[in-house]
Amino acid sequence: MKEPSTHFDIDKTLKHLGLKDINEGTSPGLHTFPGKDILESYSPVDGKLIGKVTITTKADYEKVMDAATKAFIIWRTVPAPKRGDIIRQFGDKLRKKKVDLGTLISYEMGKSLQEGLGEVQEMIDICDFAVGLSRQLHGLTMHSERPGHRMYEQYHPLGVVGIISAFNFPVAVWAWNTTLAWVCGDVCIWKPSEKAPLCGVACQNIISEVLAENNLPEGISNLINGDYEVGGFMTKDNRIPLISATGSTRMGKIVAQEVAARLGKSLLELGGNNAIIVTPDADIKMTVIGAVFGAVGTAGQRCTSTRRLIIHEDIYDKVKSAIVDAYKQLRIGNPLDETNHVGPLIDKDAVNMYLNALKQVVEEGGNMVVEGGVLSGEAYKSGCYVKPAIAEAKPEFKIVQHETFAPILYLLKYTGSVENAIEIQNNVAQGLSSAIMTNNLREAELFLSVQGSDCGIANVNIGTSGAEIGGAFGGEKETGGGRESGSDVWKVYMRRQTNTINYTTEVPLAQGIKFDL
Repeated sequence: MKEPSTHFDIDKTLKHLGLKDINEGTSPGLHTFPGKDILESYSPVDGKLIGKVTITTKADYEKVMDAATKAFIIWRTVPAPKRGDIIRQFGDKLRKKKVDLGTLISYEMGKSLQEGLGEVQEMIDICDFAVGLSRQLHGLTMHSERPGHRMYEQYHPLGVVGIISAFNFPVAVWAWNTTLAWVCGDVCIWKPSEKAPLCGVACQNIISEVLAENNLPEGISNLINGDYEVGGFMTKDNRIPLISATGSTRMGKIVAQEVAARLGKSLLELGGNNAIIVTPDADIKMTVIGAVFGAVGTAGQRCTSTRRLIIHEDIYDKVKSAIVDAYKQLRIGNPLDETNHVGPLIDKDAVNMYLNALKQVVEEGGNMVVEGGVLSGEAYKSGCYVKPAIAEAKPEFKIVQHETFAPILYLLKYTGSVENAIEIQNNVAQGLSSAIMTNNLREAELFLSVQGSDCGIANVNIGTSGAEIGGAFGGEKETGGGRESGSDVWKVYMRRQTNTINYTTEVPLAQGIKFDL
């Protein structure tokens, strides 16, 4: 395994992102406040303290909320194409700061530098999508049953949108939500993950520059920092009509209950337990590439990471051998070194969950094909580097039914037709991403049919991990049912209004009802 080495100046990166005073214990980002309670951010790459931000108090939150509600009154009246131009400017600044922000993502969260840069590119792409959308926020016109009447539907912004994001994509998921909310005329309050707060402050600084340059209220984009208690300020707040939350299923159930209790709306992107079905007609080389990246990319900490490989018995040994050979080539180390494939887990709590899962699969009768373990030594002194592991298991194992946010891949064998494999795939509580590897058109079409995958994402001959911003992203069952990013997702951030105009001198009632005075 290649020894990690750092080839960047973290102080210079922080300075370029407006975080040069971050270690002084105050947050330079907009709408964060100096105080006694400090949130420290340590890098899983080398264990070093990167910086500190202040935790938002309830009093601080009220100041944020006041700024947001006042900004909404102004922002909602700005024509949508003008709002789109502000987002275009934000995207342009992201292009200029892509390397610095991508580097910070990699260092604070632990994903590879290429994945960090890719995450910023996702932000840029969704900005472009939102710019185009700014001239397409369309309604419908329909015929009225009453003579001399016209009916149509139009969409209006909701107001203040609350966004809670997870550590594994510390900025991209926020951008998916906030750019669409902004172009719809909403303002946003964002609580980034407490495990990657500096990425949030960096993004806030960038959009703050854009707003200031255009003489727009700073309350259009707002940042709060802290753990679930700070997130609770938003989920319980009647003034926030929509909460978009990304995280675990456990977290999502709490958010859903709190928001539903006040009849608010929630957009939930929760756990995944994603599988790739490998049929006898699969291309083995393509299967290996899709499965290995899906399983070890971001150290298995994507909601779309491949957890299960469901392989037909006729090719089981061949696929297993190819996957094991590929794992022998993996290089684990500093994610800023682009020769490495796998970086660290986010923290030691994640390492413990990884170790417990490995222990449980063996206790349930599984067989370790590629042994796991924690890497030690000066090169891995953060204690967060682990070996990607492979275990032969059975679909009914409890640990296989559970999502472990770590690089553990379960090999499952199926017999008979592809229908049997689909049944195994669907027989978990989660329903985010899925894939089938086959050159058989009938198998592919069946997998995509109503009889096939029950997931929100179903792919053919590509893996479960990775999504383009043009399509709606999300899943079913315990994944939450929400949709983010492209397609017609913008409608989630708006309220629909039906309008009827009478341009006659009569007042006929619908359904022919008579009401004469």
